[in-house]
Amino acid sequence: MKREGIVYGLGEAEYHAPKDELSSTGAKLILESPAKFKHQVLDGNRVHRDAYDLGTAVHTKVLGVGAVAATCPPELLDKTGGMRTAAAKEWKEAQQAAGVPVVSQAELAAIDAMAESVLAQPTARMLFERAGHAEVSVFDEYLGVKRRGRFDYLPDDGGIAVDLKTSLDASVRGFAKSAVSFGYHVQRGHYLDILRKLGREADMLFVVVEKSAPYLTAVHRLNEQFAEMGQAEALEAVDVYKRCMDAGVWPGYPDEPTEIQPPMYAIYDYQDKYESEGLQIA
Repeated sequence: MKREGIVYGLGEAEYHAPKDELSSTGAKLILESPAKFKHQVLDGNRVHRDAYDLGTAVHTKVLGVGAVAATCPPELLDKTGGMRTAAAKEWKEAQQAAGVPVVSQAELAAIDAMAESVLAQPTARMLFERAGHAEVSVFDEYLGVKRRGRFDYLPDDGGIAVDLKTSLDASVRGFAKSAVSFGYHVQRGHYLDILRKLGREADMLFVVVEKSAPYLTAVHRLNEQFAEMGQAEALEAVDVYKRCMDAGVWPGYPDEPTEIQPPMYAIYDYQDKYESEGLQIA
């Protein structure tokens, strides 16, 4: 299948296969450390994390596209119900190699509840009920760098792209922290810049559902400042990728000691805790 422009119906494995395309995950990683990017992406050392399987299963349940989650056959489990036997581990590895998310029976029930929560939230339901397509792949080439993105849901009438996230905390404060920690603003910048280069303008809404009962769902949009940060960092990632590819050098962390300053949220927490109470710190 052609890997250019907006592509519908591209399989998950086929989408992820090429190593010479910069994804949003790669963009976030290369900004952290080009050496990590080379090790994990170019050298093929990316490690599967079980925590991702839950999110993948929720995506499939809500969007109706993708591999359906599997649970380990009871006869392969150990006496405590865990997947610690050789047979269970072999089964799990085979499933994950085939792109099938593996979850426990308890997680299976949670997945159903999370999907129900998403579709019961009025705004989220409205977004996913708009005519459109799930798992839409987009491709372009910018400054000689091949880029790719994959929208969870892209309505046909334009203007909005939808991304579904699972989270420990879907509140405004909680998701803001997650957005920084996991680089969701960079993902937004990367995806929407590719879409813009393809002639389509859109904003991105994040539908966020919590992983624990009562599985609350919220819909968030990054504000203008947050969006600008993501756009700048996404473009910086392209520049770093190109320079590293051209030079064949993939640096790690700086050799010299660096001075660390507290992040702004820590400063605000400190001010709220001490200065607002009029406490004097000796």
